[in-house]
Amino acid sequence: MEYSLQLTTALIIGFLGGTHCIGMCGGITSALSMAIPTGEEYKKRLLLTLLSYNAGRIFSYSIAGLIVGTFGWLLADQSSTLLVALRSLAACLLVLMGLYIAGWGNGLTLLESAGGRLWRLIQPISKKILPVKNLKGALLLGTLWGWLPCGLVYSTLVWSSMANSPITSATLMMAFGLGTLPAILTTGLLAERASRLLKDARFKVLSGSLLIVYGVWTFPFIQSLIP
Repeated sequence: MEYSLQLTTALIIGFLGGTHCIGMCGGITSALSMAIPTGEEYKKRLLLTLLSYNAGRIFSYSIAGLIVGTFGWLLADQSSTLLVALRSLAACLLVLMGLYIAGWGNGLTLLESAGGRLWRLIQPISKKILPVKNLKGALLLGTLWGWLPCGLVYSTLVWSSMANSPITSATLMMAFGLGTLPAILTTGLLAERASRLLKDARFKVLSGSLLIVYGVWTFPFIQSLIP
């Protein structure tokens, strides 16, 4: 039951954070779209290119989840006080995600500076791949772009690391990546209805509120009160 709830939450976080994903990856998906010659098979090639790019991006999320999940798993055997502190941090980040998605704060963007040094090493490589000429190039670009500094990804990583299993953490990050697909594909394929839904203020407030409630519910203190 708990695992199913975690998977569902990861998918929802990815989907609800879609507007942030559009801002972070929208430029790349637009570049991918423009790099494909127009013709009879344009839509088919565009879809395959976008799917290849996103497969690489989700793969990177999964690897990152495996790495942080390993650290979380190792810490689970250490100080219980430290573990409780990390679980509380994960819960706080869930609440911050909810506030960000609802449009009530932008604290998550402060986390993005933490990955700036790593991205400065990767970015020159990604530039060499552009313009993307084939599916292999799109896959590689997505794999590199998955390490782009993103507060939403970092917060989800911290949360997933508390799963007490590296494989579970990797799976949760994969589910998160799948949840972001509608937003990214919307940008590339210009699906107007999905785009409007993701940007609708009432939808964002409802989505953010649900995440805040779930974040509060995952606090160790609150969990200790549940029979």
